[in-house]
Amino acid sequence: MPLTLHEPISQELLRKFDVPGPRYTSYPTADRFVEAFTADDYARALTQRRNGAAAMTLPLSLYVHIPFCESLCYYCACNKIITRHHERAKPYLEYLAREVALHTDLLGTQQKVTQLHLGGGSPTFLSDDELRGLMDMLRSHFQLVPGGEYAIEVDPRTIDVGRLDALASMGFNRLSFGVQDFDPVVQKAVHRVQPAEQVFALVAAARERGFESINVDLIYGLPHQTPASFDRTLEQIVALRPDRIALYAYAHLPERFKPQRRIASEHLPDASSKVSMLARSLAALMGAGYVYVGMDHFALPDDPLAVAKRQGRLHRNFQGYSTQPDHDLIALGVSSIGRLGATYSQNAKTLPEYCDALDNGRFPVVRGLALTRDDLIRRAVIMALMCQGQCLYESVDLAYLIDFKTYFAAELEVLRSMQDNGMVVLDDAGIQVTAMGWYFVRAVAMVFDRYLQSDRNRARFSRII
Repeated sequence: MPLTLHEPISQELLRKFDVPGPRYTSYPTADRFVEAFTADDYARALTQRRNGAAAMTLPLSLYVHIPFCESLCYYCACNKIITRHHERAKPYLEYLAREVALHTDLLGTQQKVTQLHLGGGSPTFLSDDELRGLMDMLRSHFQLVPGGEYAIEVDPRTIDVGRLDALASMGFNRLSFGVQDFDPVVQKAVHRVQPAEQVFALVAAARERGFESINVDLIYGLPHQTPASFDRTLEQIVALRPDRIALYAYAHLPERFKPQRRIASEHLPDASSKVSMLARSLAALMGAGYVYVGMDHFALPDDPLAVAKRQGRLHRNFQGYSTQPDHDLIALGVSSIGRLGATYSQNAKTLPEYCDALDNGRFPVVRGLALTRDDLIRRAVIMALMCQGQCLYESVDLAYLIDFKTYFAAELEVLRSMQDNGMVVLDDAGIQVTAMGWYFVRAVAMVFDRYLQSDRNRARFSRII
């Protein structure tokens, strides 16, 4: 039965306010990192955490990047290495172990970890034995606490039921399936053919094995997609009923990402079709009972993410919205981005550069940022808006010893025009994002981005929602 579409927000408003902007998984955003932030600066940040009694009591998040994929998806903008030579995984895992050891040499072992995410690339490129060895290595250095979130990104083409059993036995309790689109024509055009039946069978098997959360990634704006064809994918997704859905807009940037050069521009849907797909996606998913958590995230009403949104407990990190507090994130592997205290850091983007640093006993950090006081103030405001949909002046005043209305006088003036458009409500206590404004919360947050104020070239960013 076709889905009934009652658009929660009009295509006209989407055209007006869906302007390019950062996703604010961090502030400042990663494009502001500088090479002046070095491995030595990163080591100092680790030492500061070790010496700070309060910081050491807070749990860690871990991200591990596995860059290998067997085949190339043409839309992909991730850092990856395309190879069928699975023997390349072994030396990479050895280097990961070295990188972990450098961390625990400074921090000590058995620090508590409440969130672990394996991304890529395709983490399931690794064999079961290699994944088990990786998890054993991490557990020998860190304490993965019971009840934590331990997630792995899964390429449905690389796993079967036996592999699901293995992943469960390793302690993974969350899976993220890369679907993108179920339409065979679209799949062929982006070089990612995976029958819907295969995904349905794997999701059913995962549920039988007790995985706590199943996420599915979708992309709109791919070649040969139409509003009608994407409706069919949405119908299948609603039938699949994953706990969470991430819906991303495809950004065609062939000058930056070589794989995208295999996609002919004339096969891409036009701007009007993309807006229609977005509007119809919002309608279809929310009509099927999903909660619009924010930006590209949807969740079933009883999912912890939806509960956290209702209770005002959302947080945000490099993986997007989370129920976990935004505590320190140690990022491991090629190109990974981490956070320690008031710093951000990124590892080398190429395997030779990554390995060379570790061969010389150095952290493979090549760029990052030490946040200024202004950065910290603005981060607090942006994250309050992005996560709670409000910012109270007094809380910022007390935390940073400023007068909000004076400090942000220019920004508040901009917000008054947004208030006229029904996006926010301003009063003496603070800023409140409206129900409609939540669909465009990034646009509200962008007002407080000092870097965007001085650099209005936003072409490199994705769309707002």
